[in-house]
Amino acid sequence: MITGATQLAAVIGWPVEHSRSPAIHNAAAQAVGADLVYTALGVAPGAGVDAVAAMRTLGLRGMSVTMPHKQDVMAALDEITPVAQALGAVNHITNSDGHLVGNNTDGEGFLLGLDHHGVAVDGLTVGVIGAGGAARAIIHACANAGANVVVIARNPDRAASAAAVGGATARVGSLEDLHALDMAVNATPVGMASNDPATSTATPFDPHVLRPGAVVVDIVYNPLETALLAQSRRCGLQCIDGLAMLVGQAAAQFETWTGYDAPFGVMMEAAQI
Repeated sequence: MITGATQLAAVIGWPVEHSRSPAIHNAAAQAVGADLVYTALGVAPGAGVDAVAAMRTLGLRGMSVTMPHKQDVMAALDEITPVAQALGAVNHITNSDGHLVGNNTDGEGFLLGLDHHGVAVDGLTVGVIGAGGAARAIIHACANAGANVVVIARNPDRAASAAAVGGATARVGSLEDLHALDMAVNATPVGMASNDPATSTATPFDPHVLRPGAVVVDIVYNPLETALLAQSRRCGLQCIDGLAMLVGQAAAQFETWTGYDAPFGVMMEAAQI
């Protein structure tokens, strides 16, 4: 039941109508009895700072931040966590009595998603294909969790910049490193649903070159079964789809805003609707 004491949270982005976050967060709140309602707000490019000001004025408890606002909102915050500073991007804001703190749970969410599938990266050699914002978050999290990270991207400069966020345990590699990986992560949009069949059926690498027992993770979640995952399953490899990271990053935010343990299974089920 919504009352005058019900806290409000929202995701901002452009476009944002497709977001699964409201379903995920509202299912979690209902499951644990948290007095929180979550919605989606379309905020046009360039208006991220205005949205943060509105959050402060209206007293929203939390705000998830997606493209294209992950960098520009940072200028309007009172505090930015070390992780968000290292990544140069914020994916959610917490309002604590008017003090707005920006954080980034993309990397933490990636690890939480793996944990849900019984996988830990400590001691593994993890190949991250891509060098964008999601890739950087995954690189940072895996390196700090004890993995040796190999960054594979077409642009050498972007690959080097992404590898740098992983510190001494991350390096730039190439597709020739695939055979030695324990885990390969697609952190690119390759395979995402598209009007162009050639794009949606493409794969960022050939999973046949991976060693037996390797884990393949695809952060694309539309479709859930990407061409990469379908080919990897035929190779007998363990596969983890994009819902793992999507729900993982949301779970970390939910716990910060509510103080409740996130009901991961409930959130996973809601994300598939």
